Amino acid sequence: MEKERIDDLGIDNLKIIQNKDYFCFGIDSVLLANFVVSNNNRNVIVDLCSGSGVISVIISAKKKYSKIFGVELQDEMYDLLKRNISLNSLEDKIIPIHDDIKSIEKIRKKVIEVTGNGAIDIIVCNPPYKKTKTGISNPNNVKYIARHEIMCNLEDVFKTASLLLNNKGKLYIVHKPERLVDLLEIARRYKLEAKRLKLVQPNLELKPSIVLIEYVKNGGNEIIIEKPIIEYTESGEYTKEIYDIYGM
Repeated sequence: MEKERIDDLGIDNLKIIQNKDYFCFGIDSVLLANFVVSNNNRNVIVDLCSGSGVISVIISAKKKYSKIFGVELQDEMYDLLKRNISLNSLEDKIIPIHDDIKSIEKIRKKVIEVTGNGAIDIIVCNPPYKKTKTGISNPNNVKYIARHEIMCNLEDVFKTASLLLNNKGKLYIVHKPERLVDLLEIARRYKLEAKRLKLVQPNLELKPSIVLIEYVKNGGNEIIIEKPIIEYTESGEYTKEIYDIYGM
């Protein structure tokens, strides 16, 4: 299509179809995929708010797992998700689910259908960052829903994750640091305890712009604050850590 492009992810020849009229992935998705810890080739992973599937595709190359289920509600983004799975020949590894993340029983039913049981070890989510009635309203409905809590909010994400995850299962989220109180308080209501937290700063002088959090269902109340990721050097180039994450 005229407004589509194919981006090389720089990992195992993987590529992503994007449409500039829709929501294109950014560094937050790449950092979240890299932040996930999955060292067991039996792990079942669910990617909520999957979008074009970039997080699922990156995880497919960098982590050990059995199956990944990408859940996406919007028709346009779901179409990209399916095509990106096909483009990278990942049909046996990534299973798309065209549904609302709040459709918990439908998601579980699909997992059971594919894996033989409903056990889910890891959930990953890059949710909409902005509350409704905040920020600039976007006339493009696909972008607006991707950026604002119109169809799902943080409570929906935590509730779904808590109900789907195995005991001691893990949830990984990327969000904005200004929502940190909500990210900790709402999660705890649903028995999801933050265990690892990593901030991302544009450079050494600027305040953090991204926060990555790992939660454990029914986990203890100790948290590890990891060394922050710095995106750019003083000269404006990516730092070595960012180059390593991107595989450059």
